[in-house]
Amino acid sequence: MNNRKLFIGSLPWSVDDAKLAEIFAQAGNVISAQVVKDRETGRSRGFGFVEMSTDEEAQNAVKNLNGADVDGRKIVVNIARPREDR
Repeated sequence: MNNRKLFIGSLPWSVDDAKLAEIFAQAGNVISAQVVKDRETGRSRGFGFVEMSTDEEAQNAVKNLNGADVDGRKIVVNIARPREDR
């Protein structure tokens, strides 16, 4: 089971993919960082996903960054659950 992918919620609108990667780099090696955007408007939907290079780095990110203040908002960081069939 891969526990390297993180769900990040409550992101401020100001955060883009690069800023998200920069925030999580302090917890370890970031493989990918993506802010989910609205298909029609292209604006951030306020959440995203980050993949760390190891399970330990992902756990470290949850421990150290969950509840962290980013541009005045407390972000939520959890291990991402597998996508469910709709």
